[in-house]
Parts: sequence; structure tokens; C-alpha cells
Amino acid sequence: MSDSWNQQILLKNYPIAEPKESDFALVETAIPELGESEILTRTIYLSLDPYMRGRMSDRASYATPAELGKVMMGGTVSQVVKSNHPQFSDGEFVVGYDGWQTYAIAKAETLRKLDPKQLPISYALGITGMPGMTAYFALLDIGKPKAGETVVVSAASGAVGAVVGQITKIKGCRAVGIVGSEEKCNYVVDELGFDACINRKTQDLSSALKAACPNGIDIYVDHTAGPILETVLQQINLGARIPLVGLISQYNAENPPPGPNLMPLLVKRALIEGFLVGDYQQRHAEFIHDVSQWLQAGKLKYKEDVVKGLENAPNAFIGLLQGKNFGKLIVQVGDDPTKK
Repeated sequence: MSDSWNQQILLKNYPIAEPKESDFALVETAIPELGESEILTRTIYLSLDPYMRGRMSDRASYATPAELGKVMMGGTVSQVVKSNHPQFSDGEFVVGYDGWQTYAIAKAETLRKLDPKQLPISYALGITGMPGMTAYFALLDIGKPKAGETVVVSAASGAVGAVVGQITKIKGCRAVGIVGSEEKCNYVVDELGFDACINRKTQDLSSALKAACPNGIDIYVDHTAGPILETVLQQINLGARIPLVGLISQYNAENPPPGPNLMPLLVKRALIEGFLVGDYQQRHAEFIHDVSQWLQAGKLKYKEDVVKGLENAPNAFIGLLQGKNFGKLIVQVGDDPTKK
């Protein structure tokens, strides 16, 4: 990678069904010039997340879609190269939203400083960032777990699901994960402390859920929708709560699939509520306080899946939607001075 150029990955086409590498374009441009009160940053880590697939479309959604011919959006951890703003100094580390590129011009209000002495700076894209906040507020604010209840979470080894399961245990509940491999099952039970885990690819989900949740399901933190949600609904308890965090099974669908039978929601007087982490930004300090304490006390464990090189971001993102990642998926775009 040349330090004299800015590498960028642009969205070339809106994908039809599953994204392809040809839907992206890798280009080199001049490093952007710094304007008044602006900050030039060098990207160290780029976050890859399932929500990005939903933005790769011109269909109406809760957020502005990605623009064709523009840099793909994404959370970043960067180092300040040069600052024309009094709140930031050259060399500081920041978390922002600079997208799939090696350098960016940022406004001060879009950046938050990081202290590399407290936690690894990459954590700001995962357990102390958007995925961690999603897990924390979706479970605690919508799920409202009570000690002794059973919590099921799909994509349980992922960046959000892994944190959901661990907070479930902190709150005195039974944690049951759903994943796509034996390796991931073993990880969430043996390393993260889940009570049980189901391999959706090799086990019959309905019977496996009955065995893992003998007292029924009180909370289901849903990242997938589709057949998993349909199966879970048949086993929910009276007053169950379902934070709807993601729709991974539908992101590549050309047309919305038929929905599950919602009758159990009526019969069980259950709650299903959509969750967007952006609604909770004003409570960021509350989240950081609790999660930092749990990390320092060893109550939370965290796994990263690191891909090196910006040029490999498209292939890694495609793999993310196929469940190939193991842990929070990030791309190491540039050198991390905090690891020397």
C-alpha cells in the first residue's frame, strides 16, 4: 500500500441478491487537502457489519442508502495525521465513520477520542462500539431480562450475539445460542459461558430448542428473522419479548420472503420490537460504564476476526453475510502503532 495515495473502495453496482466482488471498485486518489477546522485521519481499522447490505440498495429504508460511485460507508478507528481543529491533536486515536478508505477528512463532531492505555483501540468497533451498544440496549431495554428467565440469541458467536449471551449470564438468566458450526457452538459454551448452543446446520432446530429451553423461551434476540424466528415463535412463553435487531436471512433476497405465522405473538401476548442502535446515542456513557467494568472484571470476553488489507474488504464482507466470520469482523487497513 502506498502512503502517498488514498486507496478507496467504491460501490460500483447495487447488488442483485448476494453481493459480488465486481459490485465494488478499488481506486487510488490523491490524499485529500485539509480545510478549515477539519481533521485528516489515517484509517487503522474498518468495521464490517451486516447492516451495510441493507444500505447497498436504492429501496426506501430507515437510513440513506449508499451512493453508487462513492466510498462505502463504515465505522473506523483512525489516527489523526493533521488537525486544524483545537479539540484534536496530531497523533491522537479516534473512532469515526470514515468508510472504506485509507485516509479521510473528518469533522470534529463525527469523531470520538480513544485512550489506547484503557483498551485495544479496535474494541471501539466492537464490544465498546456499535455492536456492543446494540447487544446492551436491545437485551436490557427491550428484552428486560429477569433472573431465571431463558434468553435465546441467533448468530450467537457474532459481534452482537456473543455480548448478548454474556450479559444474559451476568443478569442471572439461562443463555442459549444458535450458530452455524460446531466450532462456534463449542466457543460460545466453553469460552463465553452460554448454557447451551444449537448448530442450526446439523440439528433439528425445533427439537433442539425444546431440549435446550425446557422452560420455554422468555426472550429471543433476533438477528436473522426467517425460519429461525418462525421456529422460535412456537416455543415462546407468556409475555415473551423479542428485540428484532437484524434480518440476515433476508438481506440478499430480491423480494421479501413470506413471513412467519404471528399467531403465537397474539396468544402469548408477546412483544416484538424493532431496534436501531442510533436511538440510544445519548446513553452511550451508561453503556461504556457498565461494559468497561464487566471487561475489567473478566465477566465479558471478546473475539475479533481480523482481515488484513483494504483490498480484501469486499470478499470479507461477502463472507460475513454467509456466516464465514468467527467473531467481530474488522479489516486492518493500516499500521497500528499501539501494538508496537
